[in-house]
Amino acid sequence: MPETSRRGLLFGTAAVSAGAFLTACTSNEPAKAAPASNAAPAADDKPGKALTIGFAGPQADHGWLNAINENAKSRAAKYSEVTLEITEGSNDTAAQIGQVETLINKKVDVLVILPADGKALTQVGLKAMRAGIPVINLDRIFADPQAFRCWIGGDNYGMGVSAGKYIGEKLKNKPNAKVIELAGIDGLELTQQRTKGFDDALKNYPNIKKVARQAADFTVESGQAKMAQLLQAQSSFDACWNHDDDQGIGALRAIQQAGRDGFLMVGGAGSKAAMDAIKADNSVLKATVLYPPTMAASAIDLARALGQAKGISGMAELEIPSQVALFSAVVDKENVDQYLPTGFS
Repeated sequence: MPETSRRGLLFGTAAVSAGAFLTACTSNEPAKAAPASNAAPAADDKPGKALTIGFAGPQADHGWLNAINENAKSRAAKYSEVTLEITEGSNDTAAQIGQVETLINKKVDVLVILPADGKALTQVGLKAMRAGIPVINLDRIFADPQAFRCWIGGDNYGMGVSAGKYIGEKLKNKPNAKVIELAGIDGLELTQQRTKGFDDALKNYPNIKKVARQAADFTVESGQAKMAQLLQAQSSFDACWNHDDDQGIGALRAIQQAGRDGFLMVGGAGSKAAMDAIKADNSVLKATVLYPPTMAASAIDLARALGQAKGISGMAELEIPSQVALFSAVVDKENVDQYLPTGFS
């Protein structure tokens, strides 16, 4: 899958910071450039030290998770010196722990792990780090920061904020506007974070009130069933935020079956189906908030830089960061062509 321009910071030539020696105000001599703060090598596309990256993720039973795997594979294939050892994804924590332990025993150079359950896999992350294998923790964060060298993932709270701000701006001039929310799995912290971000953003728009919320299961079937319930309970509203584009397919079915319109819907994650619908502009779906699966490609980039003892172009530091939170951009008909190549199936 083509990568977006925002990940360009991981590549290019080494970046150095420069300054100038200050001279006395009476001096007519030009300022002299200070030496670079460091001479850190930065990761680029040129082949470097050969290394093996182990990748362990959950079962690809969702479009977004499948895109995670595909992004990791395609990114690793770009580098001739990188060998990717990828496990068969599993949502069984014991099975995934066993897969990570196998990668540890194979003595891979770097591990990239998207845990099915961050808390449950914390100990195996610690085991890898103690064995001298640095870990890139992808998205679902471990309970102990010592279990990873770098975390990269989406911003669930920010995702809610972006959705709330987009809807707020669309409805800011409408008196007594009403919104509803089709959330994800309520047992997941990420769902609670998305809801909190959404609610906090709506506080900036006193004319808007959230009148209903239903939690679904990130599936087409649950999206259809829960949206049908919301439509039955709410005779009118002005906007709906749906946390996930996969369950959004079902939500749109329920909306069409009920013959409802007169409101706008904002999706979540950034599927190709959602972006196609936004571009066609023939339904209530007008935007989606990204939770980009390209983060897996970036995780491979970070693992490669780490394994080759390189920094990141555009940053003066000798090392890669300890945490990278991705921005939750909003895609609507104005910018959909820019983001469409990143949409996942």
